[in-house]
Amino acid sequence: MAKLYFRFGTVGSAKTLNLLAVAHNYQIQGKRPILIKPELDQRWTVATIRSRAGLEKPADIMIHHDTVLDDDLFEETDCILVDEAQFLAAHHIQRLRQITRTLSIPVICYGLRTDFKTQLFEGSRRLMELADSIEEVKTTCAYCNKKAIFNLKLLDGEPTLSGPKIDLGAEEKYLPTCHDCYYVKLDILPETEI
Repeated sequence: MAKLYFRFGTVGSAKTLNLLAVAHNYQIQGKRPILIKPELDQRWTVATIRSRAGLEKPADIMIHHDTVLDDDLFEETDCILVDEAQFLAAHHIQRLRQITRTLSIPVICYGLRTDFKTQLFEGSRRLMELADSIEEVKTTCAYCNKKAIFNLKLLDGEPTLSGPKIDLGAEEKYLPTCHDCYYVKLDILPETEI
């Protein structure tokens, strides 16, 4: 049986670069990967999956809340690769799980685990519940050499806990941080509930 994978990491951990490398490997072997991304991610261009390193590929399927992932979309597909999976609705994750079973196509989802307030995203929560394999794509803290586990949001260059849960941006808005630096930069005590 094919598996559902969740490869998560903080901002700047090269999740999309990993996805594009996997897509490339499938393609040079003559196999067909399907690339999916949420429609709301319009940071670069609407229908492009682009890494911060500058590599990019067109998305085959753009998902919005009402998108139906019919079986016929995946004919002759060897693998499904999902970028920014945290933004998918729980029902999309459920459907991807079903595809691994009914169509025997592996699905590899890449995304953030939590938002800038350390809370799980809807898609990430469902992936943590359903994935056969959960792997961390690691990077270091922007302020020290410890492993980054949180996404620190910046507003006018200053750390903040303000704003909507989904607020797209890149290095100008988010930095990867370790536990200690996250609390120090926000100037809150570690035992404080966020």
